[in-house]
Amino acid sequence: MGLRAPSISTHSSTGGESVSEASGIGNDAPLQVYNSPIVGKREEANVLKARGLVAFILLLAVVGVATTTVLIVQQQERSDFQNKFEGYANDIPAVTASKVKQLTEALDSFSSSIGAQAAIEHSLRNTSWPFYRIPHWSVQAHMLAKLTGVDKPFIGMAPIIQEDERDDWNSFAAEQNPLWYQESIENEGYTRYTAQELLVNLTIPFTFFYDSDNAHQPLPVTRPGEVVPYFQTYPIGPRLGSKTMLTNMDALLSSLQTEAAYRMTQFTRGPTLGFARIPLDAENTVPGSQVVQPIFDGPDTRAEDRKMVAILLIQIPWLEYLKNVLAEGIEGIFVVLESATQGESLTKIERKAVTYQINGRDVVLLGEADLHDPEYDAFGKSTVLVERRGVPILTLHVYPSAELEDSFQTNNDIIYTVVVVVIFVFTTLVFLLYDFSVGRRQRAIMERIMKQDRIVSDVFPTAIRDRLYENQAKNMVDGNDFDSVGDDGLLGLDNSFDRKSSIQHGSAPLAELFPSVTVVFADLVGFTSWSSAREPHQVFILLETIYGAFDKLAYRHGVFKVETVGDCYVAAVGLPEPKDDHAVVACRFARECLKKMKDATLKLEVSLGPDTSDLDLRTGIHSGQVTAGVLRGQRSRFQLFGDTMNTTARMESSGERSRIQISQATADLLTEAGLARWLIPRSSKIFVKGKGEMQTYWVTKTNKIQSKAADLKTEMLTLDEGAETEESSETGEEGDKNPLGIDGMSRIERLVEWNVEILTSLLKQVVGCQGGVVSEIQTLSSIEKSIGICGKTVLEEFTPTIPLKRFDTEELERRQSTRASDMGVEAKSQLRNYISTIASMYPDNAFHNFEHASHVTASVKKLLSRIVSVGEDNGFGASIPSESEKLVDLAGHSYGITSDPLTQFAVVFSAIIHDVDHPGVPNAQLVKENTRCAQIYKKSVAEQKSVDIAWDMLMEDEYGELRACIYQTEEDLRRFRQLVVNTVMATDIVDKELQALRKARWETAFDSTAETQDEGVESEDRKATIVIEHLIQASDVAHTMQHWYIYKKWNERFFMECYRAYKEGRADSDPSTNWYKSEIGFFDFYVIPLARKLQSCGVFGVSSDEYLNYAIANRDEWIREGEALVGQFLASFNEEAAHLTAPIDPLIVDLHG
Repeated sequence: MGLRAPSISTHSSTGGESVSEASGIGNDAPLQVYNSPIVGKREEANVLKARGLVAFILLLAVVGVATTTVLIVQQQERSDFQNKFEGYANDIPAVTASKVKQLTEALDSFSSSIGAQAAIEHSLRNTSWPFYRIPHWSVQAHMLAKLTGVDKPFIGMAPIIQEDERDDWNSFAAEQNPLWYQESIENEGYTRYTAQELLVNLTIPFTFFYDSDNAHQPLPVTRPGEVVPYFQTYPIGPRLGSKTMLTNMDALLSSLQTEAAYRMTQFTRGPTLGFARIPLDAENTVPGSQVVQPIFDGPDTRAEDRKMVAILLIQIPWLEYLKNVLAEGIEGIFVVLESATQGESLTKIERKAVTYQINGRDVVLLGEADLHDPEYDAFGKSTVLVERRGVPILTLHVYPSAELEDSFQTNNDIIYTVVVVVIFVFTTLVFLLYDFSVGRRQRAIMERIMKQDRIVSDVFPTAIRDRLYENQAKNMVDGNDFDSVGDDGLLGLDNSFDRKSSIQHGSAPLAELFPSVTVVFADLVGFTSWSSAREPHQVFILLETIYGAFDKLAYRHGVFKVETVGDCYVAAVGLPEPKDDHAVVACRFARECLKKMKDATLKLEVSLGPDTSDLDLRTGIHSGQVTAGVLRGQRSRFQLFGDTMNTTARMESSGERSRIQISQATADLLTEAGLARWLIPRSSKIFVKGKGEMQTYWVTKTNKIQSKAADLKTEMLTLDEGAETEESSETGEEGDKNPLGIDGMSRIERLVEWNVEILTSLLKQVVGCQGGVVSEIQTLSSIEKSIGICGKTVLEEFTPTIPLKRFDTEELERRQSTRASDMGVEAKSQLRNYISTIASMYPDNAFHNFEHASHVTASVKKLLSRIVSVGEDNGFGASIPSESEKLVDLAGHSYGITSDPLTQFAVVFSAIIHDVDHPGVPNAQLVKENTRCAQIYKKSVAEQKSVDIAWDMLMEDEYGELRACIYQTEEDLRRFRQLVVNTVMATDIVDKELQALRKARWETAFDSTAETQDEGVESEDRKATIVIEHLIQASDVAHTMQHWYIYKKWNERFFMECYRAYKEGRADSDPSTNWYKSEIGFFDFYVIPLARKLQSCGVFGVSSDEYLNYAIANRDEWIREGEALVGQFLASFNEEAAHLTAPIDPLIVDLHG
């Protein structure tokens, strides 16, 4: 029976597939074919509900059983923990009490033995206490120590001396001390005290105490009454932290605790256990017990008539009581020992606690307080170890810790739970397999229906889709079979429909029309020319820094980044999520990007070099509708299409640097938002292809503009607007828009920092190669002073061949494995001061200035970094050499230039100083004017002067640390000097004699057809010298072999310098009349041949090809535009001259900031 399909809603554009079933699970009812997807969805929902109920019941069962299992296992583990701890808590007090009992019994036995020995001695020799020395003291004390189980505890015997016996006692002690000293030395085996006299000299010959108020100086005991001085001690030796023996020190004055224990012993006539600080060394003590055992004048200690004549004192750290109590592996048991002692008043009982942690056989002192975890109070067990007259003297408390409890935690609960879950999962899988086998036929039918619904819903609008369903229902009512639908599953479609193009991706394209969107195009002005003079990694550092900053701004403002096309950043507001204020957000985002761009370039100039701060942003914005979606295929991405994109691109390309140009549509939206104050109408309309003339607006960079300046803003901000071309996007503005720059740094200061960082990196390598070289700085002073004042000019020091330093394979491997060394803070500070001074000595010429020197330095650094290695893997199966082979190949291929950091440093150093104090006129003019320098140098005047100035300043005393980093031997000094001389002299390209000499040397070294070509070390040095000279020559005119706009920039500056000299009467002819032709000749006879030499020497890799290609391209461009440019140069000079003489309007200055 056919059913008419009602209207249904479409699936999501993601094309997610749903599975539907007919009614019934696991029955044999006839299969019903549902012709409408909505019926399939209803049946699918019913099946899903049934499955969900079963799954919920199974889940409850799993959770219940698993929870019960976890609780049972955890309870069992906690019970094991409690039982085990109870056993430990019984063992610890039992073992400790046994040790304490053993100690007290040993002391009692020892004191009785001493009393008996004294009684026998009295009967034989009529000696009496206190004038009695215990014979074989060290042997008996050692046996007592072994009974205590402690390694050499402190044991002391102190007789009780009455006041009238003090003098006799002092004499007795002086007589007897050497005897028992010598005996103890022999028995104890000490090597530290090798002479009896040493211990005697350390003994105070009277009863004394240590004065705590007077640096613990020993003072005689003067108080009346009895004294109890230590006589015999074990082990023998001076008191820790003191230079005196304990012998004769009054025990009652050693500590209040000792005196209190003594008084208690007198009172009870029995041993007293009390608290004491036991010295570990001269500075540290640990808590412990001291036991005062009375010694009576006879062996019977219980007889009431016996007199107490001495005391036996032993001190044992409590750590010793607790060692070896438990077996290894039992950790985390806290033991709190609580002692009761008499306080300072000797009448009040004070209680002190110390906490230890027992880890197997080891014990750790945690602190002198009760530090156990209160959470385990209920588990605690207390045992009184020592009790006297009902008062606990020493109590031991045992508590568990979280560490101990954790040791009983196992993974059994997880294991048992996983087993239970696996059983239930297996049961569930069996059920699902049964369900799947029963419902497979229903699913096959429903999946085909749902697939048809998905395809139609994705391809066609809702109205067409509904009509297709109506046609399908009609065909089935008329008796047509369901399978009459084509294999494509598209119902009622004509065969002429291009099905392949529609469904090749499995679903319709993800695309949507967004009616209200604002698009932003932001292009990096000057990037193309800037990147032509940089290394690839520097280009990416710049782009990652700037675009990363833009991405953060976009995230903060809710702007959608579309893509980056080259150096253009494309973003949009109003999609994928619509925004009512999309135009406002886009303009605010663009304004912040301008500021972020300037901040980033100023900071990056320190690391990326000259002209980085000249980079700027040109932004275009337009609002309208766009079509957006995912264009599928390789590297699919979300893209925007439509006239809005094209118009935005025109807004950007016709704009100006550091300006935001918006269309009338965007301006209207800003006006509606009440932000008309942001807008400055452009004075003239722009022509847009396909649209004709359009009125555009500038967006102000700040929210506030002074009202007086606003009256003139249109006129002032649209000067030279008609001269806009693509060229304006690359030339960049002259000067520094922000003379203070970042953190108060001027442009020159940033260039100084950049040069310093380059030289620092090279100098660290130089210092690293000096490892193991004995410094000869002291002997170099006279040599340094002799250089430059030996009667020769700089040019006369020029040599055709510079012997470079050679490295063998082992040395190269050592250098490869050694990192660059630190040159020191002082040396770097001197380097910075030196470069700053050099920069200040460059005149404010248009061309020969410090900025141009930095530009030359950048080219030198780039060429040095591009020196290639022979034999490297080219990616096509070539063998890869070892690191040492690479080093040897590189050193040989570059003729030793790259193997010596000092050579590289000297070349870069020469680039920085080669035009110091340049007068701004050629050498020929200086000779003609017969200046003082011309009289001295005769030729190459400016170059020789630069070398002398820079060298003399480097030799000053304040740069001693810097020189020590550059060279440490006479060989290095002379090689450095020669490299600087040859490199700077090579920049004089006008001197015909020098040029002829260079040409002849080149032919000798590199011309394969020359008969004079030679080989060997000298040949390698000659080639290296020539390569260095041509490297600096190419760098000196690098602007001719870089991007057209860089060439044009520096060419204009050179013209300005030459024309100014002409205007000042320092040139014979007007350079503007022959500038065009002379530049062509300069390319033909110097620049291009020089670039070909760089290529033919085979050292500089792809850079030589790059330089040659740019040189040829710039020559061709100059032929086309050179004459017009000369006119522009001349007009710019005249305009600048007029501007310098014109009065400055303060309003204009305020408007331009």
